[in-house]
Amino acid sequence: MAEVVEFRVPAGSAQTLLVWGLEPAPGLEHSLFSAFSKFGPLYSVRAHRNAAVAGPGYYAVVKFYSSGDASRAQRACNGQRLFQKSPLKVCVCTKQKAFQQQVLALNSNKCQELANHYLGFNGWSSRIITLQNVSGFEDENEELGKTLQKRSLKYLCAVEVTMPNHGVRTRGVGLGEADIEDGEDPLEFVTATRRVQKLAAGKALSSAFQKILLVVLDNGKVAVEYNSTQEEPTDSLTEEELKGLIQVNELSLEQFDCEEEEVLSDFSFDDKLPQREVLSN
Repeated sequence: MAEVVEFRVPAGSAQTLLVWGLEPAPGLEHSLFSAFSKFGPLYSVRAHRNAAVAGPGYYAVVKFYSSGDASRAQRACNGQRLFQKSPLKVCVCTKQKAFQQQVLALNSNKCQELANHYLGFNGWSSRIITLQNVSGFEDENEELGKTLQKRSLKYLCAVEVTMPNHGVRTRGVGLGEADIEDGEDPLEFVTATRRVQKLAAGKALSSAFQKILLVVLDNGKVAVEYNSTQEEPTDSLTEEELKGLIQVNELSLEQFDCEEEEVLSDFSFDDKLPQREVLSN
């Protein structure tokens, strides 16, 4: 039976394993990751100290992207010692709190990790279509008789992701913004500009991956489908039309300020983007 894997934070209980009976040891989360990642890519591994009433020791929550991988890991690891002297108990979670039902987009780093696992390093590529400054005017605020100028810096980025072996091509747009406390400090301005550009590029890449569905077959092969439910009005524009709309600021920027799982702190933006992205103006 085929399973669909999305570029989103795993929200299903069938993708989550509860591991208990863990003995205190240095690098516990690393040991857990090494043991369970053999069954498929992991979203997260978190170890916690038992509550006082439960006695000494630790338990862990292991999240897979695939419920099939989680099920195989549970069957193989339950009752096994793995990396410690006593056997572990492993079960698939059956309950989920309401706040976990909110589905968030994976950040760009995790999107790339997932794409590399299922499609291979050369199975996909991405490039920047445009990266433009869409900052507005300076705001002036009066406070304690002093005029304070805070400059708002905004960049809008459009990215294209291509899966050549599957004939699928998607586009994403992302907005990065930050306030500059001292608009007269050139170092702060340059640092903030690079940070906002990286944020916009990362959000755009994540947005493009939201329109891709990975269909994992029983034989291990992967098919790629376009997720039309995530389609945006800008997807039907040509590159020149999209660049033109951004230049004259005729787009509603709020629609591109998508909510992701975490801040994109590791996104490299020196000479080129990670995974073969090429900067184009």
